[in-house]
Amino acid sequence: MNREEKSATIQEIAAQIEASEAIFAVDYRGITVSQAAELRTKLREADTSFRVVKNRLTKLAADKAGEERLADLLQGPTALAFVRGDTAQAAKAISTFTREHAVLTYKGGFMAETALDADSFKAIALLPTRDVLNARFAGVVASPLTGLVRGLGALIGGLALQLGQIADKGLVSGEAAPVAAAEVSAEPEGDKDEGEPDAERAAADPDAPGSEAEDAGGTDVETSDQASNEEE
Repeated sequence: MNREEKSATIQEIAAQIEASEAIFAVDYRGITVSQAAELRTKLREADTSFRVVKNRLTKLAADKAGEERLADLLQGPTALAFVRGDTAQAAKAISTFTREHAVLTYKGGFMAETALDADSFKAIALLPTRDVLNARFAGVVASPLTGLVRGLGALIGGLALQLGQIADKGLVSGEAAPVAAAEVSAEPEGDKDEGEPDAERAAADPDAPGSEAEDAGGTDVETSDQASNEEE
C-alpha cells in the first residue's frame, strides 16, 4: 500500500468513525471469508459496516476524527463494526453470530459518550430492536385512538336514535300543533258565560224576576195618582 492509498484509507476510516453512533471492536481470529460475508449481510440490516482494519492506520484515523478512546482497543487482530443505525440490532447480530460460530471476541466499544464493556454489550444485545419498539409504540398510540373513535361512533349513533324518537313523536316535524288546536276548538262555547255577573244576565233577560218587580212598582204609582184626582 503506497502513501496515497494509506492516506485514502485513513480518510475513509475517519469518516466512518465520525458518522457512527456506536463502534464495536472485536478480535476476528478464526473467522472464515464466508463467515465474514454472512456477518456483513446481517449487520447491513442494522445499517452497520464490518471492517478488518490495520491498527496503525486506524489510530491515525481516530486521531483525525478526534476519537482518542478507540486507540486503546487497537491491540492485536481487530475488526470494527461501525453502527449508523440500530445499535441493539447490531449488537444482537454480533452476539448471535459469535454464539453460533464460536468466533469473534468482543474487545470493547462505545456509544456516543458511553464506554461499553463486555457486560454492557451483552445488555444492549438483549434489548428489543428499533422496529420492535416502533411497533410497540404504534400499538400504544393506536389503542386510545381506537377507543376514541369507537366512543364517538357510539355517541353519534345514540344521538341519531334520540332524534329519530323525537321525530316519531312529532316534536320536530310540526305535526303536534294541529292536535293542540283541535283540542282548543272542541271546547264548548257555553263555558264562556259561566264567569259573567248575575246583574248582566238580569239586564239581558226581560223575563227575569227582578224585571217583574220593577213593572209592578210602576203600576202602583200610577193607580194612586188617579185616585187622588178623583177625590178632588
